[in-house]
Amino acid sequence: MLLLSLFQFLLCLSSWAWGVYSSDTQERLVKDFFDKNGASSNPSGSTHTNNWAVLVCSSRYWFNYRHMANALGMYRTVKRLGIPDSNIILMLADDASCNSRNKFPGSVYANPGRQLDLYGDNIEVDYHGYEVTVENFIRVLTGRMDASVPRSKRLLSDERSNIFVYMTGHGGNEFLKFQDNEEISAFDVADAFEQMYQKKRYNEIFFMIDTCQANTMYSKLYSPNILAAGSSQLGENSYSHANDNDIGVAVIDAFTHYTLEFMEKINKTSQLSMQELFDSFDVTKINSHPGVRSDLFNRPLEHTRITDFFGGVAQVEVMSPHDVAPLISVNETQGTVQDSPKPAASASPRPQSQLQNFNLTPARDWKTARAWGSVALIGVLVGWIALKQ
Repeated sequence: MLLLSLFQFLLCLSSWAWGVYSSDTQERLVKDFFDKNGASSNPSGSTHTNNWAVLVCSSRYWFNYRHMANALGMYRTVKRLGIPDSNIILMLADDASCNSRNKFPGSVYANPGRQLDLYGDNIEVDYHGYEVTVENFIRVLTGRMDASVPRSKRLLSDERSNIFVYMTGHGGNEFLKFQDNEEISAFDVADAFEQMYQKKRYNEIFFMIDTCQANTMYSKLYSPNILAAGSSQLGENSYSHANDNDIGVAVIDAFTHYTLEFMEKINKTSQLSMQELFDSFDVTKINSHPGVRSDLFNRPLEHTRITDFFGGVAQVEVMSPHDVAPLISVNETQGTVQDSPKPAASASPRPQSQLQNFNLTPARDWKTARAWGSVALIGVLVGWIALKQ
């Protein structure tokens, strides 16, 4: 009878030890699965965890209606593909929608048929009117903000952020005008991107600009991991696409129109590449020669998905208890999980969904030691029974 009881006890003990070991094995298998599939889903190995967009219309006044429509069209597209307003900085003169000459007050359209109102009710302009300046644009990129500037007007990116920077307005050889009052040069843009690189404010940047002689604006870039595209080469104008007789002015530029037309074909899970977007540029339709600069970019364009810049990030990150412990604190009396205070100079916080309902388990080293200790105890008991016999 004693032997039977001891056998049952040893069986339960060994089952518990195996459960600890198999749980550890399952955790490792899950991590290997996500690591493998994360790499295979993007063969070029993109490691970014969040996307941002900085959209700038540098013009104002009624006759520049199309530039406002350009920026709003890009704004609608990145939102549709998953980038939230919290990750979009929109700089807009914001005067065309309420201009006294606008036959459709509170609305902005980008096509003569006026099927889609780009302004609507769900729009968040971060910098409007005379806030759209060269200084504010550079401050947004470099993060050199006054303490009074709210978080909603800041580019809170980090070294794992992909950033889409779009600019439209009137320009020329290596400059872009801001509201007929000042200019930003290609050197200014290049130096701002270099400051971002030095301060680890991006993983990759896609810079797109629609203006006359636009390709000259990316000619001075020298920082790594930057991809750029422009609407027209040196000496060329960037032309409008269509006029609306009721509105009375051109409603969108050709380069942006055909880019947005291509973007309407994709959704959040699209596998289309940046190379396919660039291949869609048609000189006969755009009436200028769009350009692409990829020598600073370290990934093949055919393996770089459009959603790497235009879409939201939907990645799963498997975290060990060691990673979670510093980020959260457990209220044992209420059974809730709360965020721990964020360090003053920390990177962007992890999404809340990663922290909620996380099953806190003992550290892996302790589980392994406990399992081996159980096996040793079984051996001791078996030896003791053998000696008794």
